[in-house]
Amino acid sequence: MHSEPAPCRLTIPSDRRQLPIARGFVEAICQTRSFPTAITEAVGLACHEAIDNVIRHAHQDRPEAYIQIECRVVDGRIEICLYDEGCPFDLATAPALDPAELREGGRGLFLIRKLMDEVSCQSRGKRGNTLRMVKYVATNPVAASRT
Repeated sequence: MHSEPAPCRLTIPSDRRQLPIARGFVEAICQTRSFPTAITEAVGLACHEAIDNVIRHAHQDRPEAYIQIECRVVDGRIEICLYDEGCPFDLATAPALDPAELREGGRGLFLIRKLMDEVSCQSRGKRGNTLRMVKYVATNPVAASRT
């Protein structure tokens, strides 16, 4: 019987000073699996942007709120789930901003969608949201044609 490996987890307070720790955690998981540098950097940047969005928008700079980061590497992909304690969020309602438009902010979700292969968000009711991001690794022949 083949069981799926246990996910790696890190819980951080909702504080922007924690961003380098969270990004380092995710990148270290990629590095221990010998992911290509470009994949590791893409996953790290996407996680950085996603966690920053949670802190600023979902938690509205409430440092007493927590974010749990869960990473699982299986079947030629890395799957990252961020569990927040914010109000329900629907990705479909997020504005699709023109990346060429000169303005500060509003590019995090654009970057996340460009860097990752799958992005979804599901409300957990009063407990917050789950943001799920997946990146296929080039060693997977199906994924290699996508990246």
